[in-house]
Amino acid sequence: MSSDTVLTIFRIGPLQLMHLVWLKKKPPLQTFYQPKLGKNMNSFIPFLMSIMLISIFSDVPGQTISFMTFNIRYDNPGDKENAWGVRKDDVVGMLMRYHPDFLGIQEGKYHQVEYLLEHLSGYKYIGVGRDNGAQEGEYCAIYYDSTKFELLAQETFWLSDTPDKVSVGWDAAMERICTYGKFKDSQYGDTLHIFNTHFDHMGSTARSKSAELILQKIEAYGLKHAHLILMGDFNSPPGSVPVERLKGGLNYGLDISRKELQGPAGTYNAFDINKEMKESIDYIFTKRFEVLSYQHIDERRVGGLYMSDHLPVLIEVKVNGLRK
Repeated sequence: MSSDTVLTIFRIGPLQLMHLVWLKKKPPLQTFYQPKLGKNMNSFIPFLMSIMLISIFSDVPGQTISFMTFNIRYDNPGDKENAWGVRKDDVVGMLMRYHPDFLGIQEGKYHQVEYLLEHLSGYKYIGVGRDNGAQEGEYCAIYYDSTKFELLAQETFWLSDTPDKVSVGWDAAMERICTYGKFKDSQYGDTLHIFNTHFDHMGSTARSKSAELILQKIEAYGLKHAHLILMGDFNSPPGSVPVERLKGGLNYGLDISRKELQGPAGTYNAFDINKEMKESIDYIFTKRFEVLSYQHIDERRVGGLYMSDHLPVLIEVKVNGLRK
């Protein structure tokens, strides 16, 4: 330990130094010039060691993690030039360029889910088809980078009064689900809880009740103080009842992002390349993450065609605090 360090503490005081260490700033130069300390020096040795430890741990960088939600549009041959068979390779290319740590998709049928798995290097996924809890119907699959994260638990529940079985909820037009996964960061040991969902496009009561159900599930799982992400296609504009209810229990990522929104204001385009995207219905909500950026990705295919009838939403976050 250098004499400069000792002199700094005597000059500016313990509390001021701790504040500087917390802000990762150097003390002012004039603090390095001070008369003899005498016998008081020994009494500060334990405190000096504490300051060193604080400094070391405060320099540990938080883990940066990226999450993407993307309604990939179900395989509908009637989409013609926008059909899955035409755009699937472009979708894969885009996903590999951004390579999110976690990717939550909506509307993917089993063959679409498997196609992405086959062509996205390093990923595994969790999820089931909503029609029978197996392979029938659309998925809300969660893909994860298996080189960086370990799956600890998973569950799919239906957005209804009977979430544990295949069911249609309230005034919804069809079955709707939410996929949940518990993951461990292989390097740092942090536990992450990820929810991916798709709310009904017809039933307003179903959308509101679905928001309530997910918040109830989060509470039932004991995740009040957990690192948590909820993402998906909520079929609800900003300011609507479902969105506001979710914001009552979680943070809307864009609201707390360090940076302003990157990309168009909206996320839904209906494959209309002439439409100005103002309608946002796809979101990422967070708990106990520092949000670094929030982006609506407007990346096009040849001819200005869209990757899907929704834009992907990409968020980059940081896990703060000491490693577990």
